[in-house]
Amino acid sequence: MSFLNPLADESLDERLARQGVSRREFMEYCSALCVVLGVGKKFAPTMAKALQTPQRPPVIWLQLQECTGCVESVLRTAEPTVGDLVLDVISLDYSHALMAGAGHAVEKALHDSMTANAGKYVLLVTGSVPLAENGVYTVIGGRTAKDILEEAGKGAAAVIAVGACAHFGSVQAARPNPTGAVGVADIIKDKPVVNIAGCPPIGDVVTATVVHFLTFGRLPDVDPVGRPLFAYGARIHDQCPRRANFDAGQFVEKFDDEAARKGWCLYHVGCKGPATFSPCPIFQWNTRTSWPIGAGHPCIGCTEPHFWDTMTPFYGRLPDVGGFGIEERVDVLGAALAIGATAGVVAHAAATGVHQMREKNRQLPVVDGPSQGGTPNK
Repeated sequence: MSFLNPLADESLDERLARQGVSRREFMEYCSALCVVLGVGKKFAPTMAKALQTPQRPPVIWLQLQECTGCVESVLRTAEPTVGDLVLDVISLDYSHALMAGAGHAVEKALHDSMTANAGKYVLLVTGSVPLAENGVYTVIGGRTAKDILEEAGKGAAAVIAVGACAHFGSVQAARPNPTGAVGVADIIKDKPVVNIAGCPPIGDVVTATVVHFLTFGRLPDVDPVGRPLFAYGARIHDQCPRRANFDAGQFVEKFDDEAARKGWCLYHVGCKGPATFSPCPIFQWNTRTSWPIGAGHPCIGCTEPHFWDTMTPFYGRLPDVGGFGIEERVDVLGAALAIGATAGVVAHAAATGVHQMREKNRQLPVVDGPSQGGTPNK
């Protein structure tokens, strides 16, 4: 029985019935999730069968050098969803944020779960791993984050790094990186690590990744930096509802100007959408209530490795990602401006080419070590 969930042995059918969710609603959820994962609705029965198994795989959730924002993102929803119910019946054996207990009792629960379920448990990790000063910047129960992660990683059937900190170190790893922060994949190098990128990441992507593992017995295909392709296979720019404004040359020049009130493109005030691969426009947050660009704020590129260094200043404009703008008159633009705009189109095409190259990498295996999150900045 789970330390956190005394109903962990209850079947999913029993749990759904108790919560008033019909079998049809459950199957619709499975079908929708299969589409999200890119495997097709034909796998819905397979997914349903996997999720109905009475014995849920144990899950250990480590929180290292982080702010708990990733946990909040995963857990905070406007109302209970079927996804929440799926996670409820997982045997969540250890989680700092969710445990009522403290001290030696919960550390014993962690050790007991790792021992009893060696080779079977799913390991979720939020937070970076500080290596400077012998790891003194994060010590839990008298042990460094590195020691805890190495021990937990040895017996894990799957390792999922949740959030930018676990991916590459995030703000702690920003220059000059005083704590020597690195990502999970820089420590665990003997097995695949999937990076659910974002600061914070979208909770639905975490849920979908866990369900993928429960259904197919393996982690989803990833891109060259370890992010699941079903979620991170396209740029925000290519999915953005303001893309038509970009193509029309309609840009916000300063916050709260008339263009901002009309919902025009935020590229000129720092939006990093053209350089960011993320499912934000599709999944959004808080049961698809909103997302940064939808709320009028430019994307800061938080799903990209080392974005604190590569995407700052956040309100600074990216190198030109141009287009003519359908409302511009050629006779006004002039020859010189037309040449400049054409160069911008080439740059834009190059960025699209990068996206297409990433799409071709769908069958690539997970790459270990620094290529997933990078080494800390010196």
